[in-house]
Amino acid sequence: RSLPKLSSQDEEGGAAHGFGGGHTHFEPIPHDHDFCERVVINVSGLRFETQLRTLNQFPDTLLGDPDRRLRYFDPLRNEYFFDRNRPSFDAILYYYQSGSGRLRRPVNVPLDVFSEEIKFYELGEQATNKFREDEGFIKEEEKPLPSNENQRKVWLLFEYPESSQAARVVAIISVFVILLSIVIFCLETLPEFKHYKVFNTTTNGTKIEEDEVPDITDPFFLIETICIIWFTFELSVRFLACPNKLNFFRDVMNIIDIIAIIPYFITLATVVAEEEDTLNLPKAPVSPQDKSTNQAMSLAILRVIRLVRVFRIFKLSRHSKGLQILGRTLKASMRELGLLIFFLFIGVVLFSSAVYFAEAGSENSFFKSIPDAFWWAVVTMTTVGYGDMTPVGVWGKIVGSLCAIAGVLTIALPVPVIVSNFNYFYHRETDQEEMQSQNFNHVTSCPYLPGTLGQHLKKTSLSESSSDMMDLEDGVETTPGLLGEQNRMVPFLGAHLTDKQQLQQQQQHHHYQQQQQQQQQQQNCCKQPSNGGGGLNCGGGAGVVGGSYGVNGGGVVTGTGAIATSVVSGSVGGVGGGGGTGSGPGGAGGTNNNLQQRHNSALAVSIETDV
Repeated sequence: RSLPKLSSQDEEGGAAHGFGGGHTHFEPIPHDHDFCERVVINVSGLRFETQLRTLNQFPDTLLGDPDRRLRYFDPLRNEYFFDRNRPSFDAILYYYQSGSGRLRRPVNVPLDVFSEEIKFYELGEQATNKFREDEGFIKEEEKPLPSNENQRKVWLLFEYPESSQAARVVAIISVFVILLSIVIFCLETLPEFKHYKVFNTTTNGTKIEEDEVPDITDPFFLIETICIIWFTFELSVRFLACPNKLNFFRDVMNIIDIIAIIPYFITLATVVAEEEDTLNLPKAPVSPQDKSTNQAMSLAILRVIRLVRVFRIFKLSRHSKGLQILGRTLKASMRELGLLIFFLFIGVVLFSSAVYFAEAGSENSFFKSIPDAFWWAVVTMTTVGYGDMTPVGVWGKIVGSLCAIAGVLTIALPVPVIVSNFNYFYHRETDQEEMQSQNFNHVTSCPYLPGTLGQHLKKTSLSESSSDMMDLEDGVETTPGLLGEQNRMVPFLGAHLTDKQQLQQQQQHHHYQQQQQQQQQQQNCCKQPSNGGGGLNCGGGAGVVGGSYGVNGGGVVTGTGAIATSVVSGSVGGVGGGGGTGSGPGGAGGTNNNLQQRHNSALAVSIETDV
């Protein structure tokens, strides 16, 4: 169809002579009815209406692709049905209506629920990434796998504990070795396990000092050696199997692994050097002052190296989801932590200066200078309060009170943001674990679709007769249970009905009600079955067959694919119509098919319910 439009010549003539003079010519304006057609979408009972052209703007999505959305079409109600979250669909529909793909999560919809809806409606990776960015998600880095199969297996074995049972065993061994190393690090500092050396002094005296260099036969050193062998083996295998050698050294966890094993090799070199010194001949004498200086330097270096060993505890974060969540929280909250430190710095400088000048006149003041007061300001603002430095005067106590109040407010403001980030990462981790353990499938609304051709599916109805089973083959709907030529086939009705067809169905429904009234009158008049040449059909009603033609007792079909009326001739025994049951045994040549009577009766109940 097309809309008429006046040509330019007719417009000029109409302006000069009026519309009454001359003939009017029209030019057709092309108009696409498909794009102006409205589509009804039912989401868990809540109906939405939009234009087809709105959905067609995004053909790569579920609603924009006609083939994909056809799986959820309900031909009985001429609508698409989705058993999904209703509040989320407002934002999903606005994604199409905006034209530019704007996606805004409703306030009353949780993040995980809305993310699932985005995946179900197949809005695409671009929409998902934009949504995650708007919600403050941290973009997850892609973790490539090695191309070589053997290399990939080794990488998964040592890098991903959840990949296999063997990977879990390797992770358990690694955690055990880490814990053993930390326990040894703590126990060797006990006085019972320390080693001491006796030094001669210049005043003919002796001096006892702790021996920082362990003995090579010491049990703690041997256990430490076993742990380091495992750490070195694990680090070497992971380095050889990693897909990118450069990114391997950029990873913070790998840097921690390297730092954790370096102190051992430095200590081992020191032990070997001392053993060689004891075996070699005595060298040139060294002054006591130089000797004490060298020993102090060596002890300081060894203590720093031993302190670095404590970083092994961070190796546990590779196998602990909780520590990983804590690390992500701190990384996401760097801005808030920076603001917290900045506010503390301002408060420390401000209140240190204030308390110094407030206590300047007191003789027993602990604050000799402003830098000395920094420690007191930090302890007070963090509400620790050691009590080693306290104001004495009245003005100093007032400054101390203000400092404590300011510290509480300063720390309390960024903390909720950090807590919310932790909750977000924690719930996201738990939701991902639940999604991996469960498989969510959405059931299509209508079984009579191209994806289910040739399958016998049960139709929802009040009747549980065998007539409720509908078979759809090659786009044609058939009704099993009818005999021979009575089994007529009509093309399957598509998703769109014209206005003429809808009007025709309304007329046929009115005709069906009239036939029911006639049937009721016949049942009231018919008391006994008639025999002989003219059988009487007391059923005589009309049967509605949705989309197919029904023939009962040699009757005539009326209506257009919707209503079938049973008209029984006098020479054939009547079989019950769509709404009744034949009561006569039939005349000459008449038949009384009880199976077909039951089929027609059940079909009438089912179809009447649908109508």
